[in-house]
Amino acid sequence: MRIPCPYCGERDAHEFATLGDATLTRPDPAAADADAQFHDYVYLRDNPAGAHEEWWYHANGCRQWLRVARDTRTHAISGAVAARATEQASGEPA
Repeated sequence: MRIPCPYCGERDAHEFATLGDATLTRPDPAAADADAQFHDYVYLRDNPAGAHEEWWYHANGCRQWLRVARDTRTHAISGAVAARATEQASGEPA
């Protein structure tokens, strides 16, 4: 699998470490049911088949976080953007 790093160009997946699902939103710790929300956030995850966005870290390269769009059935990568670009677009830290 080859990942298109926006900083280093296309690289082998062995240079990267994955964190997982990039579509999850961390629960608010001040919420009334924060314990239940954090339980679900940590332990209850979907296992999607098809297009999905994931966090990848370029550990053996530029050491930047990327948001990678990947098809979980074929492992085909349709794109990758820097986490910083995601942060600036959403207004939230990536």
